[in-house]
Amino acid sequence: MSLADKDFHKQDIKFDIMKLREACDQILNIKGFDTSLGIPHFAAIPLNQIPNDPDSIKGHKARGVYWTKPDSTGQEVSRDIGIDESKYSEFIDDFKNTYFKEVYEELKKRYKLGRVRLLLKEPRSTLSWHRDPEPRLHIPIYTNPGCLMVIDKIAHHMPADGSVWVTNNEKYHNAFNGGEENRVHLVACILDYKFN
Repeated sequence: MSLADKDFHKQDIKFDIMKLREACDQILNIKGFDTSLGIPHFAAIPLNQIPNDPDSIKGHKARGVYWTKPDSTGQEVSRDIGIDESKYSEFIDDFKNTYFKEVYEELKKRYKLGRVRLLLKEPRSTLSWHRDPEPRLHIPIYTNPGCLMVIDKIAHHMPADGSVWVTNNEKYHNAFNGGEENRVHLVACILDYKFN
């Protein structure tokens, strides 16, 4: 097992990359990425919500709690607000006629899902070094060779070929896009996955 295999688990499921890209483009025509939080290099489109609660996908609820070490002291601090991921069970009606509805239903058969979002990483940008409350499921839709995720100082590129990955976001990690095109992943919080 390579070092990357420890924290990047490729799953035994695959989706049609052309349909994923078509669905992504459809959604971008309906709704652009939400950048209203004013957080540099963070943009999301939620695909599910708490039933009958459109406020559950607005503002800081699009991001959720995480922990970071923001300065040279190395002291960990909490950022943003806690989210009850288990309540996010309703696929957003505006997107039900896209391929993502089929993807969502298939993923629900295999995993206990929390929030499911399309996440944008703009060219030449990075996330902070942080950790999350649970693992994340990734389906890369648009990427380039300069897009890497780093977990516990091990860098790995996830290709946009329809593959599904689960990443150990409970460890410190970041993601960066060193290319000149947008990186877009479908990212789901998963509540029933354990890393050894």
